[in-house]
Amino acid sequence: MRHLPVLLSCCLALAACGDTARLNLADSTGPVPRLPPPVRTLLPTVAIAPARGWQEGQAPLAAPGTRVQRFASGLDHPRWLYVLPNGDVLVAETNAPPRPADRAGLKGWAMKKVMQRAGAATPSANRITLLRDTDGDGEADVRTTFLESLHSPFGMALVGNALYVANTDALMRYTYTPGATRLAGPGTRVTDLPAGPRNHHWTKNLIAHPDGQRLYVTVGSNSNAAEHGLEEETGRAAIWEVEAATGRKRLFATGLRNPNGMAWQPDTGRLWTVVNERDELGSDLVPDYLTEVHDGAFYGWPFSYFGQHLDPRIAPQRPDLVARARVPDYALGTHVAPLGLAYSQRNALPTLFHDGTFIGEHGSWNRRPPSGYKVVFVPFRDGRPAGPPIDVLSGFTGPDGQAFGRPVGVAFDADGHLLVADDVGNTVWRVQGTGAR
Repeated sequence: MRHLPVLLSCCLALAACGDTARLNLADSTGPVPRLPPPVRTLLPTVAIAPARGWQEGQAPLAAPGTRVQRFASGLDHPRWLYVLPNGDVLVAETNAPPRPADRAGLKGWAMKKVMQRAGAATPSANRITLLRDTDGDGEADVRTTFLESLHSPFGMALVGNALYVANTDALMRYTYTPGATRLAGPGTRVTDLPAGPRNHHWTKNLIAHPDGQRLYVTVGSNSNAAEHGLEEETGRAAIWEVEAATGRKRLFATGLRNPNGMAWQPDTGRLWTVVNERDELGSDLVPDYLTEVHDGAFYGWPFSYFGQHLDPRIAPQRPDLVARARVPDYALGTHVAPLGLAYSQRNALPTLFHDGTFIGEHGSWNRRPPSGYKVVFVPFRDGRPAGPPIDVLSGFTGPDGQAFGRPVGVAFDADGHLLVADDVGNTVWRVQGTGAR
């Protein structure tokens, strides 16, 4: 084992020989991104921002007309947010479960070391914490353990008095009483979710339909590009529709490599999601994206990307599926890793941000130079994206390339201010307009 540091150095040195982006990030953004030919290297390009954390007095850079403050700090890898009707904020403090099959082999071992450098390998706290701001100063002064002994929890949704939580392997239901600061009891298992010893994309997000009768759950793929076989992808790379009362479920949309955030567009009532596309085809491929989710649609993974662009690694191909692969609505840039998504209705930020989506971009590992590591706003018009992304929070990386933080979930608090979960900075940030109280 004394040779492992040398082996890691060799792996990273080889990875450093990978490609560098030739296109500007703006070229891979918008409804019609540029898609150059794939680039294959001996080992994937690795250019990740090592986790550093925020120093005293540091904070992200807020967009003009807004300011940012710490809503809560000292958390344990906060990933996802949910705001209850009374204004209480739920934070999923969580990380990946044990996944022995996902880190097997030399490549798996090297990727584990890379994730450790990125601050993404801490043990999961497996709890949901409640934050409450009782005096309205924009900082939580009450913090309690709301739910614990969970299994890598992520998405949350309240329907009536039923709080649904998406663990990595199951959708759970708990009875909620308004104002409660802690829930007791084991909860009820509504339905199983794809997991297993590999469980490559472990996060399972959750949103309720406005009618309260249906829930939608994201399940990422079990690989980068189906390298372990399609049998391991059963029920994955998809969004499931679940009947809340019974747990019966069906595949709502497929071919989505790793969907995460979801939101309802208020004018059309349509479901939108952000998706992490595949890696290891070069720094200029493949753009992650924001898209409307159509019932029964197939979005290409693993056979193709952005419609009918074939992935050269996949054999045999499925021309029947590729022929009907739906083109995503809006590219967000290559490898930006979009996770959080919130629509802008009823927010208290400047008018510029009143119609569109806020997206937490966790940041790249497979692009040189790195991309993402910010929160952006995509403006909408008539229910569709209508302009380039606008930075809302930036400055998550320093001039030395290290990461002070990495944004994940985004949500609006009861006063219409934007909350951002930062899992490397162990902080929830609050963004408000400079004219707000």
